[in-house]
Amino acid sequence: MAVLEGEADHSLLSDFDEKEVKRFYESMELARSFDEKALHLQRQGRLGTYASIRGQEAIQVGAGLALQPSDWWFPAFRDIGISIIRGLPLKNLFFYWSGDERGNVIPPNQNDFPIAIPVGTHIPHAVGAAWGAKIKGDPIAVLVTFGDGATSKGDFHEGMNLAGVFSLPVVFLCQNNQWAISVPRSRQTASQTLAQKAIAYGMTGVQIDGNDVFGVHQTTKAALEKARKGGGPTFIEAVTYRMGDHTTADDASRYRSSEEVKEWEKKDPILRLKQYMKNKNWWTQSYEDQVNQNSQNRILEAVKEYEESPPVDPGEIFDYVFEKPTPDLVEQKKIFRKKK
Repeated sequence: MAVLEGEADHSLLSDFDEKEVKRFYESMELARSFDEKALHLQRQGRLGTYASIRGQEAIQVGAGLALQPSDWWFPAFRDIGISIIRGLPLKNLFFYWSGDERGNVIPPNQNDFPIAIPVGTHIPHAVGAAWGAKIKGDPIAVLVTFGDGATSKGDFHEGMNLAGVFSLPVVFLCQNNQWAISVPRSRQTASQTLAQKAIAYGMTGVQIDGNDVFGVHQTTKAALEKARKGGGPTFIEAVTYRMGDHTTADDASRYRSSEEVKEWEKKDPILRLKQYMKNKNWWTQSYEDQVNQNSQNRILEAVKEYEESPPVDPGEIFDYVFEKPTPDLVEQKKIFRKKK
């Protein structure tokens, strides 16, 4: 209960100053405000199917701020918090969730891969990038993020095995939000923890409180630094809870109880951090009002850019499948043009 009251064990806590803590808070608030706006837009028919991150802001902000610009990041589909931290324009996220290919355009010099919708398929890609970095002697680390459902997929085990065998500079960060769509964690594995799966692959496994932004940041930062220095891979299981539906196409009330959700609402990572800041006299109502206003201004500007952008040429759908189009794609594009 002390943790939920915003208290911290200072023997374990890094010496974060007020500026650093406020950056955590402001980033988490921006991610949640974006999330809420995206849900509203979807319900109004102004955005496609959307996957909420509500409740997982501490993991995404804590991990995102642990990355260095030269590191590579391979995201899953419930990771907009890290995308924002890494500098992806907010309008790109709206493009992405409206099915517009412009949402997958990563800015130059931003070492991020596009969002992977298939569960876990990006894990081998991340491991391959880490292997390449090791071969080239590139002193970077690779972060790959995924949910608990991905740990039941073959891609996860193949990626973990290769990373362990070759001691690759990669950090596997699992956001264990307890539910893989409607399948609870208890029906996915008989393991007591997900973190212990690391033992089988010869790497360090760590289980942390995913609603504690300080713990997530410290653990991820240490794992990334170890990877950059040749210390090999780490698997982090960050325990959290998906407070919303799986996506806007889901109704979680059909398979989980409201009592369970209410218990996790008490552990809301933003409320916990705000209480910590109050205890330190780093929070005032006027500060929160300003943070909220800044977030809303940025988001409304992004919505305006997104909705006022002219539509793309539908024929572009054939242009980005491969670096060079295959003969089949060239033929399909010709047929499409004739029909149009």
